[in-house]
Amino acid sequence: PTARHEAACASGSIAALAASADIESERYGLACVVGVELMRNIPGAEVARHLGAAARVPLETEGVLHPWPALFSRVADVYAERFGLDRRHLVALARANFTNARRNPLAQTRRWTLDDDSFAEHDEKNPLVVGRVRRHDCSQITDGAAALVLASANVAARWARHHGVPLPRVPRLLGWGHRTARMSLEDKLTAGKSAYVFPHVHGVVNDALSRAELNDIYEIDAAEVHDCFSITHYMAIDHLGITPPGESWRAVEDGTVLRGGALPINPSGGLIGGGHPVGATGVRMLVDAWKQVTGRAGDCQVEKADRGRVLTLNLGGSATTAVSFVVGAQ
Repeated sequence: PTARHEAACASGSIAALAASADIESERYGLACVVGVELMRNIPGAEVARHLGAAARVPLETEGVLHPWPALFSRVADVYAERFGLDRRHLVALARANFTNARRNPLAQTRRWTLDDDSFAEHDEKNPLVVGRVRRHDCSQITDGAAALVLASANVAARWARHHGVPLPRVPRLLGWGHRTARMSLEDKLTAGKSAYVFPHVHGVVNDALSRAELNDIYEIDAAEVHDCFSITHYMAIDHLGITPPGESWRAVEDGTVLRGGALPINPSGGLIGGGHPVGATGVRMLVDAWKQVTGRAGDCQVEKADRGRVLTLNLGGSATTAVSFVVGAQ
């Protein structure tokens, strides 16, 4: 049997979560999770209109040419108001994603030529989209697909014996988290009194770590996060618990989250560098986590992640749906 799962940009993760629940219930022993998206067969303005359907319509979309850049520009406004925000840190994260993508043979931007002006306030090479968002702050409009197979412990054990692989070397979903919030971005931004801009996103990461029996984010060796915009990448840093709320800039300046740092984020290039085929992104994150913990990530490999643990953080809409997994192998 087949099933289709819809959660905007988090659809792939929701499908994986549903498949894993079916396996845990012993309804099935094996499941194939597939995410696919075709976006480049229509004009960009029409793509933006379709994607806008995942926002609070018409409240957040009426009269707005690019709803998602506008909404996440608002997130940048909130960071600036609450904590202060230096654009240089957003630029550093965007650069890091494009740089990492050059190592990834499947990345959409792997052959792009970008110079300093591409990340500056340069209206030709990096034009303003809306508010605080410029072209290279944005993830890509992408055609793409990703697939993975989930198996019960018994099926995995049979597979391991057949292939002569020690069972501990077979990657596992060690932990997961799934939370949802109000549809409207403003409702989320004004809900509660947490120091975190999106407390449910911080909570979903903690849920995944707890279920994986991990006490600290630094027990993770690498992460793939939902950088639909550079501000979302910035937000992920403090919401993962790498820094206190509002201090993501510290992990950018000291290199913690960059390649070679204590906890590299998006060694694949993420959504900005790798591409964002919406329905496939959550599955792609899990596939890249699988590659890392099996030592099969090629030039994207984070050395310590081989036989280690990788966390994913996938967001749907304006962080309305948040899903996190911890993938590990020994």
